[in-house]
Amino acid sequence: MIVRTTRGFSSRPPRAAAVGLDGCLKMKAVFLFFFFLTLLTIITVTLKAVPSSAPAAMQPPLHQHSSLHSKGYTILMNTWKRNDLLVQSISHYSSCRGLASIHVVWSEPDPPPPSLTHRLKRAVRSRSPPANGKRVELKFDINAENSLNNRFKEVNGLQTDGVFSVDDDVIIPCSSVALAFDAWRSAPDAMVGFVPRVHHSDDGGGINGERYKYGGWWSVWWMGRYSMVLSKAAFFHNKYLSLYTHQMPPSIRNYVTKNRNCEDIAMSFLVANETNAPPIRVKYLKLGQVELVAWGVTLKKGLNV
Repeated sequence: MIVRTTRGFSSRPPRAAAVGLDGCLKMKAVFLFFFFLTLLTIITVTLKAVPSSAPAAMQPPLHQHSSLHSKGYTILMNTWKRNDLLVQSISHYSSCRGLASIHVVWSEPDPPPPSLTHRLKRAVRSRSPPANGKRVELKFDINAENSLNNRFKEVNGLQTDGVFSVDDDVIIPCSSVALAFDAWRSAPDAMVGFVPRVHHSDDGGGINGERYKYGGWWSVWWMGRYSMVLSKAAFFHNKYLSLYTHQMPPSIRNYVTKNRNCEDIAMSFLVANETNAPPIRVKYLKLGQVELVAWGVTLKKGLNV
């Protein structure tokens, strides 16, 4: 290599200058690499923080502020001949922050025995801290007909907009319930729950050539997405109880009564139809009495939704 110096030309290669130039370029390259890596990380985290990939126009419209939002939420608990589990669940949820009242959906042929009522009231009194001088209110919603549609039967006189629908054998930590309630208050038209499920296309045809299959927890895990949350542990607005009671197609209600199943899927579809938006899933911190990833629907006859 020939380089020019202030005294003429030299045949000696400028090693120090070359090293200095290469080091400068390397430093710039490293700086640019980490800059773009940091930028990519920020974009990825921001996108993951968005609860839904639906366009903004399809997001559920937010309610105007309601004083009933600040009054907490109501638990709607379905039960069937599992009194010990019912007492355990009521005792647990009575201590949760924000709980205003508990409605037990009772569809058994005999009314609740006085001994059970006494145990439940004692559990509520001992576990629920008084808020503004009032303790958690406990009520039984007695139904003459034994149907799973009863779990979404309209309840007159509810004092809260928010409803936490939960099965009597499901325990969610109060901290996770509070997180889900806060998420629901930010989008009160949405369904916010802990148990995700997914439906996916089936090649078997169907109406308009479209047929779908129901996928349980393992399908959610494998596919990395969900399309519904089940009402066995979910928040929704109390207006959906009225819609389910008065506007749900009779064919669906009859199917639920006859097969004693799929009422949770029916409610999920009702909310999706009203909002044109997906539900919001909240992860729970730990499992309770039951494995929440268990299948929530029978597949004996298949399911086309």
